Amino acid sequence: MRGVFRKSAVVAAAALVAGVVATGATANKSQTGSVCVLLPDTKSSVRWQQFDAPAFKNAFKKAGVPATIVNALNDPQKQLSQAEQCIAAGSKVGIITSLDTGTSIAIQKKFTAVGGKTIDYDRQIVGGTGSVYVSFDGNLVGRLQARGVLAGMKSKGTYNANGVVAQLWGGPTDANAFWFKSGNDDILNPLFRTKKVKKGPARFVPEWDSKNAQTIFEQMLVQTNNNIQGVVGANDNIAGAVVATLKAKGLKPLPLSGQDATVQGVQNIISGWQTNTVYKYVPAEANAAAAAAIALYKGRKPPSNGTRPNKGKKQLAFLIPVTSITKANYTRLFRDGFLKRSQVCSGEFKKFCK
Repeated sequence: MRGVFRKSAVVAAAALVAGVVATGATANKSQTGSVCVLLPDTKSSVRWQQFDAPAFKNAFKKAGVPATIVNALNDPQKQLSQAEQCIAAGSKVGIITSLDTGTSIAIQKKFTAVGGKTIDYDRQIVGGTGSVYVSFDGNLVGRLQARGVLAGMKSKGTYNANGVVAQLWGGPTDANAFWFKSGNDDILNPLFRTKKVKKGPARFVPEWDSKNAQTIFEQMLVQTNNNIQGVVGANDNIAGAVVATLKAKGLKPLPLSGQDATVQGVQNIISGWQTNTVYKYVPAEANAAAAAAIALYKGRKPPSNGTRPNKGKKQLAFLIPVTSITKANYTRLFRDGFLKRSQVCSGEFKKFCK
């Protein structure tokens, strides 16, 4: 799981759906109702609408399982209302990408009250009752981010005791932000302690919002008198805010990490403003969650390949590997069909493309 992202992981996740569908040829009494997919927003990342929603739709259509796919637009109460509507319409399995722990637990209780089951999707619901947690390997995400920034500092000659590393973590209400941070910590904290590099300002970014990130990074620059040599950005949205701030202040590019392999992130990489982004092949995660939901829908145990701690308990988990995308390997995104060359290599960025 700690190695480079392998195509076999994508195939395996897709095969999970096919396997669950095939073994579900004979229905049982648990095969009633429908699946309710509760996506979080359109602000934290473009992935939820561009990749997750279509992948879920295709997976459930192929399985012949009725499903409702909705987006809460960053409103926990709206997500609760959407869940209630799903349950009223007969949903017995909920896939939840949490916006707020308390609200998510309330949603889980509502599913439990009607004999239903839930799946923690992408973000673990700490203290919740999800049957399985389906996610990418969050600790590895954080490690790859930190390693990318350090590699950038080494190439620029700023990897030394005076090299200041600032950190912009994700939303403080998102358990995943802490999981990514744990990977950052595993790589950076030993270096801070031994003074290989210097710990700079570090903050969580409320709601993963780019405007919040820009305000916080501006404050970091003021705090350090622009003395920052590397920035761990939790995702491409946050990294984009760092880039915008540096450009607005007439400052040079810094080693900078991201996540999600967005068009903006890759364009920043090929133009020299971002060092790396962590690539998570979203259809693999959606297919794995769909397979888990189909299993629960048919009254079976969901597939898993490990566990994750959850409030003193071990929660079943299906974790998917990730890889770091840099200027050297970004074209694999085109080969995988994750992004189109025409999306990235357009306008002012066309000259930077291979």
